[in-house]
Formats: sequence, C-alpha cells, structure tokens
Amino acid sequence: MINVIIHGCGGKMGKVVESILKEDENCAIAAGIDPREIKADYPVFASLSQCNVKADVIIDFSTASAVDALLDYCVETGTPAVVCTTGLSNELIDKLRKSSESVALLKSANMSVGVNLIMNLVKKAAEALYDSGFDIEILEKHHNQKIDAPSGTAIAIADSINEALDNKLNYVYDRSQVREKRTRDQLGISAIRGGTIVGEHDVIFAGKDEVITLSHQAMSKEIFAVGAVKAAKFLVGKPAGMYTMKNVLE
Repeated sequence: MINVIIHGCGGKMGKVVESILKEDENCAIAAGIDPREIKADYPVFASLSQCNVKADVIIDFSTASAVDALLDYCVETGTPAVVCTTGLSNELIDKLRKSSESVALLKSANMSVGVNLIMNLVKKAAEALYDSGFDIEILEKHHNQKIDAPSGTAIAIADSINEALDNKLNYVYDRSQVREKRTRDQLGISAIRGGTIVGEHDVIFAGKDEVITLSHQAMSKEIFAVGAVKAAKFLVGKPAGMYTMKNVLE
C-alpha cells in the first residue's frame, strides 16, 4: 500500500486527486495539507511543518507560494514528491533542481498523457517544417480562475519546439506595443482566460498557403489527477533525481 500526502487537498485539483486515490486499491491517503479548514476522513494540517504523519510520497497541487516549504520538507524527511503546481519562479525552479539532488522529485508542466505526446509530436513537426518557412504560434485557453499566464504547459510545449530548433527562437507574449512585421526567430504564445475551460492548447504551424495545427483539449481535470497518481506510484522507491512524465511513460 502506497501512503500519499495531498499537498493542497482543499483545492479543486486536490479534491479530484482525493477521489482518484480513494478508488485505487493500492493507495491510501495518509494526510492532507491546506491552510483552509477542510473536513475530510483523513487528518488535515495547515502546513507541512505541522504534519506528524509519514507518507511514501506527496502529490502537490497547491500554489507557487507553498512550494518553497514543500521542497524543504521533502529534503528534510526524504519524502519524494510529484510537483504539479505551475507558475513557479526561476528561483523556485532552481531550488527544485537543487533539492532533487537529495530526494526524488517529479515535475511536469502537465500531467496528461496526451499533452506529453503532443510535446513529442511538436518536436518532430518543428524539425520538419521550420526550415521550410513555417511560422510557429501557440494558443492556450483556460478557465477564468487560473492565475498564471501563459500556462506552464504552453511554455513546456514552446521549450520542446525550441529544443528541437537549437534554441534559436525568441518567445513573444504580446505584440500590442510593437508595430512591425513578425520575424522568423519569433515563437508567439497567446493566452485566453474565460469561463470553465479546463485546458486547450493549439500549436499552429503556418506556412505559405497551408496551416497545420496540433491540438489537445482537456475535457475534465480528472486526466491530470490520474497522471499525478500514476507518477506518484512511479516515484516511490526511486533514487534522488529530477524526473518527468516522460520517465513515467517510458
């Protein structure tokens, strides 16, 4: 039995993770962490520093401001964690990498199996199309409660494309103040926020007289929770290091 701490158990994703774990006969919820008053049939603590329950792994769907303390806890207790929170600062990303030298951590911008497939496909498309004159743009859409923009997934997709092209592209997030033609070294990333859109990502390859679009649409938040639980199972017992969903799916 794998004992799991849900970091951010009171949030929307935390609740979905809870429901997935309760249906999994190989997992049990050891505790939840959330600063709000949460009613649950497992112990809930306001912070990890107050948590006196040991677990095999942590699944994190909290906020960027809570990740710093999470990493400290993981290093101090040797507890691996699946870090699903997006919008991390460069300082936190650096700390994440440093912490992974002491404990197993898994960080992916998106836990969906389909999105991770898209990241592989856009690499191949960029290699085949960019030198033929295709421009590349990313359009992402999310619900009106999402704080960060563009999404971590959109940035991860852009990074996959840029890696395939020897990092020759510059990301452009806003053209409203620049009155000039698009240059070849640009990769545009646009964000839309509205309603209850779970998550949509379109990668547009626009060439002369033809357009190719690779799209992914999330129909529910459950796909992210399923991926996170799958990643947590993978991470238990792994040596210190930085892992991604690519490792889980190999």
